[in-house]
Amino acid sequence: MLDSIASSRIVLPTALAVVLALVAAVLAVVIWSVKRHSDPKLGLVSDEPLDALVESLCGLTHGSCVAGNTVEILENGRYFDALLAEIAAARRSVHFETFLWKEGRLGDRVAAALAERARAGVAVRVTLDANGCKEIGPAACRTLAESGCRVVRYHDKRLRNLGVLNRRDHRKIVVLDGRTAFVGGHCIVDAWMGDAQDKEHVSDLSVRLTGPVVHAVQSAFSENWVAETGELFVGDDVFPNLEPTGDVRLHVARVKPERATPAAKILHYLVLCVARERLWIQNPYFLPEPAAIDAMAAAVRRGVDVRVMVPSAEASDMPIVQHAAHHNFARLLAGGVRLFEFRRTLLHQKVMTVDGAWCAIGSSNFDDRSFEINDEITLGIHDAGLAKRFEALFERDLQHCVELDLETWRQRGTLHKLKDRALYLFNEQL
Repeated sequence: MLDSIASSRIVLPTALAVVLALVAAVLAVVIWSVKRHSDPKLGLVSDEPLDALVESLCGLTHGSCVAGNTVEILENGRYFDALLAEIAAARRSVHFETFLWKEGRLGDRVAAALAERARAGVAVRVTLDANGCKEIGPAACRTLAESGCRVVRYHDKRLRNLGVLNRRDHRKIVVLDGRTAFVGGHCIVDAWMGDAQDKEHVSDLSVRLTGPVVHAVQSAFSENWVAETGELFVGDDVFPNLEPTGDVRLHVARVKPERATPAAKILHYLVLCVARERLWIQNPYFLPEPAAIDAMAAAVRRGVDVRVMVPSAEASDMPIVQHAAHHNFARLLAGGVRLFEFRRTLLHQKVMTVDGAWCAIGSSNFDDRSFEINDEITLGIHDAGLAKRFEALFERDLQHCVELDLETWRQRGTLHKLKDRALYLFNEQL
């Protein structure tokens, strides 16, 4: 009798373990399947230059090309001079969305500007990523709340958000009266003031937009606002009739369809395949997948000048990300990609230029967290003048860079290599 009881006690835990193992295996297959459908191997066969494929690029990234716009490049602290002036001039609506806001002088200035408009009767809506803005500080929160600004936290730590806490709102968007928009990489942190003159002052670029494309940026802002509040905003205060203000054509890549490849990833990968002369990239967190590395090497083989500029690990605010990126550097260099480390300070701009005819700027890092997990926005700009401006900025920044050499890179220390390899295992979550 005792033997049968003992044996049943052994059988039950064994059976439970088998069931749990089967459940875990099924869940693993489900997770793999979901990722597989949103992460296909992207490829393109075309002999046409990017100039002839702009409409295709727009369509494949779930958008359309919008003509009749003006684009102004804003560097470093000058961005905030322009932004605060536009906020002060707003008369109907201010829509503000950011990933990173930390307590400090800049945060106080931005909060005061938004609060002043709210007290003047302007509708002020603010979307803050709950994780990135957790250090905003009580003073800024109080200023915004007491003035009547409507503030929402994207994916804050609540039970209802348990399944999406890892999905962050990485966009930096401001839309004024539905007529002027700002898009780029600037964060609300004191280090973004100044002129990138030292390691305490970040190097970054954003753009000010006017013209019909502002509607597309407003639509991007509405996405997470509606998701968090359920409020649909309409009318001339937010979507006025927009006449052409210039001659720049551009499109907005920000859509991330369920179980499909996100627009930002398609955009970044497609231009790798169609570049014919030059492909220059500045990005602070550069962790391309093997398929993207192969596409860059293929571009080099067809005669494209492929250059990538990243901050050094010592200058970066996230050195662990740079070490993860180092894991691929030997393969990139062997493929003929020229790599430059910017050592003056954190290089935070996310810019691409192709063949002196097309360029892109936005919030997207060149990694799978940006491409597949975060909410991002990237502007594709079809304008030779702006592409050449961004190329000139790239060449200017070269004076603060060291170009990496394949043989020297291969000789880096064993500990450095081990750290690179270990951190790369977590590249999609960094």
